[in-house]
Amino acid sequence: MGTTVAIAVGLCLAAPPAARAQDAVAQARATVQAATAPAASWDGPTSGPKAAAGKTVVYIAGDMRNGGIQEAGDGVKQAGQRIGWTIRVLDGQGSVSGVHSVFSQAIALKPDGIVIGGFDIVQNAESIRQAEAQGIKVVAWHGAAHPGPVAAQHVFTNIGSDSARVAEVAADYAIAQSNGHAGVIIFTDSAYAIALSKARMMETAIKRCPGCRVLSFEDTPLAETSTRMSQLTTSLLQRFGKTWTYTLAINDLYYDFIGPPLISAGADAAGPPVNISAGDGSNSAYERIRSVQYQAATVPEPLLLQGWQAVDELNRAFAGKPPSGYVAPVHLVVAKNVDADGGKHDFYDPANGYRDAYAKIWGK
Repeated sequence: MGTTVAIAVGLCLAAPPAARAQDAVAQARATVQAATAPAASWDGPTSGPKAAAGKTVVYIAGDMRNGGIQEAGDGVKQAGQRIGWTIRVLDGQGSVSGVHSVFSQAIALKPDGIVIGGFDIVQNAESIRQAEAQGIKVVAWHGAAHPGPVAAQHVFTNIGSDSARVAEVAADYAIAQSNGHAGVIIFTDSAYAIALSKARMMETAIKRCPGCRVLSFEDTPLAETSTRMSQLTTSLLQRFGKTWTYTLAINDLYYDFIGPPLISAGADAAGPPVNISAGDGSNSAYERIRSVQYQAATVPEPLLLQGWQAVDELNRAFAGKPPSGYVAPVHLVVAKNVDADGGKHDFYDPANGYRDAYAKIWGK
């Protein structure tokens, strides 16, 4: 550790608890203010190769019943139409065997590119290797834990949010709103490495706030929220009572089923507990936030934009250029901005002109 850093850390640790608490709240409020600001201007790439002509791309969806996967695919189709390519969509229907089957179908179509839509690239490493062997370029959306190139798996780049920033923004909202006195329960699903990692990062962020406390870290499967959340919520209310003031979850789905037990317990719809999601900005989450019904905030992803980015990244791959490196900024949706940036349609679509920005790069 360098001398300057060591002195700074020592001074921070030496500061009185009240001063450290004030600093934590001030920092959290600044983060929240930035994350809730309108997406007014394009901060992504402004240069790149012109559109390659006559390309065919297959979007392989992990499960088209998943709203995020479907919307990202819609973005690929929109961008494909603008750039002048043929886009095919194949649906893995939510099973590992289904994804393997449609991946084989995709390769048999001999496309120029494949977009992986919301399934693990490691589980499909052999299929990706076969695609690469045939000269097919592969871009992933939510195929790995972090955005960027995945050279070991032969994926040109993986598109997604910065999970560390998502976790930070969600936790900071709890810190800011509670004025540094949040009693937090965290919901996650350890079946997904990225979900567990995000939850642990939220836990760490809360613990940095001297007056905040993590009451419980609950590992409960997303696939079983409809059957588990009612009893689990009732049990947590019995254990923690009024000390449970904030909830942090890795996905909006937990809050689809948290309302009835809170209503039965006489909890106010606006909280406590105040419910915050570190992903994914579902339609029902927007509706709950707008009507102040048992959810206060979510951190959505710009799914349509990410679909456009997937097409742009493929175009860079076709031209032999490196990935753009773009990662969309983290955005926090709360009651005051729920109708902005596409929110009137219950999803996040930043009004930053990204469609025209990409079209300009492509010469379209």
